[in-house]
This record gives sequence, C-alpha cells and structure tokens, in this order.
Amino acid sequence: MSSNRNANAGAGAGGAVYGLGFIGAVVYYWQTSDGFWDHIVGILQAIVWPAFFVYDVLASIGAS
Repeated sequence: MSSNRNANAGAGAGGAVYGLGFIGAVVYYWQTSDGFWDHIVGILQAIVWPAFFVYDVLASIGAS
C-alpha cells in the first residue's frame, strides 16, 4: 500500500516547471508584442512553449 503513495511523489514538480516556464513565456511574448492581436498570439505561444523549445533544440543539433 505504501508503494502506491510513493509512485506519484515527484509528479507535481513537472507541473511547477511548466507553470514557471509559462509565466516566463507570457512575459517574454508580451514584451515583444506590439498590438492587441500580437498579445493574444503571444499568450497562445506561451501555452505551447515546450513544443517551440524542443523544435529549436532539435534543429540546433541537426536532427531531422
């Protein structure tokens, strides 16, 4: 029974990292936006920032 409680012990850490990354991405995209729709697009980009990050990392190492 106690092994089931320990199975999800670190599960909250991923959500915290994503949350901090989301806040940072919103601030970054908000500062680089000019108009209303740019701000909306910036918020949408902040939601999917991990996909942009992984794509850029793979592109920089030359993965196809």
